[in-house]
Amino acid sequence: MPPAERSLFMATMAQQAGEPPGATAFPSAQAGAPPPSESSSGRLASGGPTLDDLARMEPDELATLYRGATTPAVPTLDGHLVGRMLAVPVLPARARGLLRRFAAWAHFPWRGKSFTAHGPARGEGINRVFGDRRSRRWFRFETFVAPSRAGAFDAFQLDYDNPDNPALIRAIKDEVRQVAPGVFLGLAYFVWRKKPRLVLYFGLARR
Repeated sequence: MPPAERSLFMATMAQQAGEPPGATAFPSAQAGAPPPSESSSGRLASGGPTLDDLARMEPDELATLYRGATTPAVPTLDGHLVGRMLAVPVLPARARGLLRRFAAWAHFPWRGKSFTAHGPARGEGINRVFGDRRSRRWFRFETFVAPSRAGAFDAFQLDYDNPDNPALIRAIKDEVRQVAPGVFLGLAYFVWRKKPRLVLYFGLARR
């Protein structure tokens, strides 16, 4: 894991480890939950958000959008998708702004994910880091559709628990849902003391 990402990840986990149970759970749906911000709502009404639109949203807006998204089939994500780190829910607003600018940097280490389906129900993938032309490939994962950790619906799952990965990475469970044609919103969970804790929102999109 690149030093910048590792530092952010470990700082996030340290903060979460001291929080009471349930403090890092996915925000529950509420009757008065705020809709996506005005800068995003027009895009949502006219075909769906882009990665730039997702990057402008706050965690509660991303949570609302995720609940209303659709679950893609395994082959839907086949290929090389561009990635964007979006938000770390436990960070204060000012720190989220710094993260947003860092994630938009042209040389941000994580570049996206590549997917390969092995049929309608199962597949695999890997992360691309350090450049687009000659990316390094790190941290393989298995893909399938299963119940979401965020609500009573299914999600496309990315499971890193395989012998190719170091122990810290094997505890990561990602899931994504589709928010627009070719645009996917993801949640990254870290399993800590047998409990999944939401640590990151990320986006994926076709070029």
